[in-house]
Amino acid sequence: MQQIDATPLSDEELQGLDAYWRAANYLSVGQIYLLANPLLKAPLRPEHIKPRLLGHWGTTPGLNLLYTHLNRVIRQRERQLMYVIGPGHGGPAIVANTWLEGSWTEAYPNTTQDELGMTRLFKQFSFPGGIPSHVAADVPGSINEGGELGYSLSHAYGAAADNPDLVVACVVGDGEAETGPLATSWHSNKFLDPARDGAVLPILHLNGYKIANPAVLARIGDDELTALLRGYGHEPYLVEGSDPATVHQALAATLDRCLDRIDEIQLEARTAPESPARAAWPMIVLKTPKGWTGPHTVDGEPVEDTWRSHQVPLSGVRTNEEHLRQLESWLRSYRPEELFDEAGRPVERLLKLAPGPSLRMGSCPQANGGLVARDLELPQVAEYAVPVKSPGAEDGEPTKVFAAYLRDAFELNADYHNLRLVGPDETESNRLNAVYDVTGKAWLAGRRDTDQNLAPDGRVMELLSEHTCQGWLEGYLLTGRHGLFSSYEAFVHIVDSMVNQHAKWLKTINRLDWRRPVPSLNYLLTSHVWRQDHNGFSHQDPGFIDHVVNKKAEVVRVYLPPDANTLLSTMDHCLRTRNYINVVVAGKQPQPNWLDWESAALHCARGIGVWDFASNDAGDPDVVMACAGDVPTLETLAAVDLLRKHLPGLRIRVVNVVDLMRLQDSREHPHGLEDAEFDALFTTDKPVIFAYHGYPWLIHRLTYRRHGHHNLHVRGYIEEGTTTTPFDMVVLNNLDRYHLAMDVIDRVPSLGTRAVTARQYFADQRVRHRSHVTTYGEDLPEVRDWRWTS
Repeated sequence: MQQIDATPLSDEELQGLDAYWRAANYLSVGQIYLLANPLLKAPLRPEHIKPRLLGHWGTTPGLNLLYTHLNRVIRQRERQLMYVIGPGHGGPAIVANTWLEGSWTEAYPNTTQDELGMTRLFKQFSFPGGIPSHVAADVPGSINEGGELGYSLSHAYGAAADNPDLVVACVVGDGEAETGPLATSWHSNKFLDPARDGAVLPILHLNGYKIANPAVLARIGDDELTALLRGYGHEPYLVEGSDPATVHQALAATLDRCLDRIDEIQLEARTAPESPARAAWPMIVLKTPKGWTGPHTVDGEPVEDTWRSHQVPLSGVRTNEEHLRQLESWLRSYRPEELFDEAGRPVERLLKLAPGPSLRMGSCPQANGGLVARDLELPQVAEYAVPVKSPGAEDGEPTKVFAAYLRDAFELNADYHNLRLVGPDETESNRLNAVYDVTGKAWLAGRRDTDQNLAPDGRVMELLSEHTCQGWLEGYLLTGRHGLFSSYEAFVHIVDSMVNQHAKWLKTINRLDWRRPVPSLNYLLTSHVWRQDHNGFSHQDPGFIDHVVNKKAEVVRVYLPPDANTLLSTMDHCLRTRNYINVVVAGKQPQPNWLDWESAALHCARGIGVWDFASNDAGDPDVVMACAGDVPTLETLAAVDLLRKHLPGLRIRVVNVVDLMRLQDSREHPHGLEDAEFDALFTTDKPVIFAYHGYPWLIHRLTYRRHGHHNLHVRGYIEEGTTTTPFDMVVLNNLDRYHLAMDVIDRVPSLGTRAVTARQYFADQRVRHRSHVTTYGEDLPEVRDWRWTS
C-alpha cells in the first residue's frame, strides 16, 4: 500500500486544521454528555450532564479529521464534494461539522452559532424530542442512514452516477466492511463511467475494533489487505498514526494525490478519442486509534485504541466524581477558549476554514435531492396501449408492453441523464429488453465478442447482488434522479432491511421543511409466485407486499395491475411520484387482456371497481367475487364463467382491486375507501370470495374494521408449491377456479341443494386435474384453452 511522504501544510495551515479538528471533537463530546454549561464557564457538575448517555465516540474523531481535511481540498479546488458516512453511528461528528460550517443553522435557525445555539445543539442529541444518535435524514448533507451498516459505498456510487462534477468521499467503517452488502459494493467501480459519471473516493476507516471485537480487516496484515483492495480494482493509499501533526500532513498529501488522480482519470476519459482502459481508482486506508484524543484509561482499564471507546467511554459521570473529573479534563484538552469566543461563536479563523455556502458539504444540493430533481419527460402512455376488442379474447405480455414505453422514456430523457433501470441480471428475463434499443448495460470490465448490450455509458445497471442494486438506486434517487428496480418477486426479500431504512428516511423527510421530496423508489416485481411453477418452491414467495405494508401509510403504495394496459397506466403514474415506495406486481407471461385503454386508465385512477362486463348482479348480488393480481383475476373470471353455466340464476358482482391500499380504512391510509364506498362495493351482508395474489391474511388485516368483514373469505398463497404446472400451483393453494366456485356454493345460503350437482362437478374436476397433470405433465385442455365468453 502506498504512503505519501510529503508535508504540504505550512505551520499556519497545520495549526488551523488542528484547531478545526479540535473544535469538532469538542462539539462531538459535548453532544454525548452535556445538558448545560457548554463552554465550561463553570466547573462541571452532575446537573450539567444528561441523565441518559447515548452515542458513539470511537469512530467520531476519525470522521471529524476527514471532514476537516475535505473542507481544505474543497476550498482549494472549489470542487463540490459529498460526504457519505458508513459508520453512521458517528452522528456527533457530522452534526458538529455542519454546525461549525453553518449549514446546520441554515436548516435549523434556532440552533444559532453561539452559546444558546450550542446548548440546544448539545441537548437535542439522543434526547427526547431531539435527533437520533446516528447520521439520519435530520442531518444536512446526509443521504446514508447510519442505523444499519453496509450500504454506504453503494449509496455513494448511486450518487456519483450521472453527476460528472461530483466527488463522493465515502467513509467505510471497518465493522461495516464485514457486511455482505458492503463486500459486493466494492465492485461498483466496474460500473462507473469516468467520462459521464462523477467519482467515489472510498476511505476505509480502519480504527481496529467493532463494539466488542477486533475488526477483521484490521487484523489480516497490510499485505493481505493491499491485495484484497487491489483485487477489487482500487489503488490504495495508507495514512496511519496517532500523532496529530504527522497524520495531518500525511492525510493532506494523500488527499491531494487522490484527487489529482481522479482528475487525471476523468480528463483522459473525457478527452481521449477512444475509451481508455479501466483505471484503478484511488482509495484511502485511514488507520488511527479508536476513540483518539479521548480518555486513555477509565477505572484502570485501557480505553483509547480499544473497543471500550466504541460508545460512551465515561459512563458514570453523574454519580462518579472521578468520571466527572476525567470528562472535564477531556473537554478542556481541546482548549475550547481558543476555539469559541465569549459568546460561544466559533472564532474567525475557524469560520474561514469552512467552505463558502455553495460548497459546504452540509449544503451539498445533491444531498437534498429534491432541490435538483427534474420531472421525467414521459411518453404519451395511451400510445402504447394494447387494443382490446373484447375482454379476455386475446393474450398480451404486460412487461413486454411496458418495456416499449420505458424504452422511449429513456430516449426522451437521454439529454438529462436522470433515469436508470437496475436489477440483478433479470432485465432480459423480465421481458424489458426493448430498452436495449436505446441504451446498454453499464459495464467497464472486460468484454468479449459474444457479449451483448454492454456499454460504458449504459443506463441499465445489473449486478447479481440485490443489495448493491438497491443501494445504487437509493443513492441515485436521494440525489434527485429517477429509477426502477426490476426483480423476481421471491428474491426482492433480500433487501427487506434496506427497504426498512429507506421507508424510515422518507417518513423523516416528510416532516422536515428544508428537505425536498425525492423521486419515488419504484419496484416492478415480476416472475411472481404464480408463474414460478418451473423454478419451484424456492422461487415462490409473495411476502414482500406484507413487509412493505408494515411501513407508514404516508410512504407505501402497492399495485396489482391485472393486464397490460393497467400495468402501463400504473407505471406511468409511479414514475411521476415523489417520496413513495411503489411496489408493482405484474406477470411477464402471456395472459388475457381484459380492459381497453380508456377502461384501464379509469380503473387505475379509481384503484378498485366493479367489472361490469363480468357482473350480472343488477345492483343486488348474491355474492361478490373480488380479485387482486393477474392470476387471481384470471381464476376468478373463469370461476364466474363456470357458475354462470352451471347456476345461471346466480347474481354475481366482480370487483377488481389494482391499488391494494384502497381496501384499508381511510383513517389508516390516504388511499383507503370511506366506509360507505367500501360497503357499496362489497355490501355488508353478502358473502365475498376474495382471490388474492399473496398471503390471504393480509387482506383480513387491511379490512378488519369493515362492516362486512365476517363475510369475507380470502384465498391466496398458503405456502404450497413445487416444480409443477401453472394451474397446479393455484390448485395446490386452493385459488383455482373450481375451488372458488365451490366456495361460492358453500357461502351462498340460497343455493341450497340445487347446487349439489355443480359442486360435485367442480370437485371432480380437481381430481381429474391431478390425474391429468401427473400423467401428462401439462394442464387440462379446458384450463389451457379457456377464454372468457360470457
